[in-house]
Amino acid sequence: MYRFIDYYHNEVHLSFEDHPFCDAPKHVWVVCRYLDKWLLTEHSDRGYEFPGGKVEENETALEAAIREVKEETGGTIETIDYIGQYKVKGKEKTIVKNIYFATIRELVKQDHYLETLGPVLLEEIPRQVQKNRQYSFIMKDEVLQKSLEEIKRRFSI
Repeated sequence: MYRFIDYYHNEVHLSFEDHPFCDAPKHVWVVCRYLDKWLLTEHSDRGYEFPGGKVEENETALEAAIREVKEETGGTIETIDYIGQYKVKGKEKTIVKNIYFATIRELVKQDHYLETLGPVLLEEIPRQVQKNRQYSFIMKDEVLQKSLEEIKRRFSI
């Protein structure tokens, strides 16, 4: 288990074990690969980030992950694996997110991508992403770094 402070000075707990904080989290985050590149989305306010969002009523976290990837990037998932979970203790509430790793079969152009501007493909995530204003705060803490390390370890990327 990892513990650290995030971009907004909230306490974060990260684990790559099976649902250590919640069996039915209300948020998801999906690290995606397409054609040997990282597939992100450009959020209209926050900048570049991996797709994710809230689990809707009568939806599982896995279903939400698949839906969010489609809505925010146009990506059709080929494989998706649970990687871990993290908990953010904010000033007003605590949020728990499942982390998934997905490989994308195809990108389908969409008329709209909800609150995002659509897909962004990158060969590499910049080493100094924490200081890069193009990237969302979601990409600026140790969740990204540790998740990429775990994905590379498990899937030999």
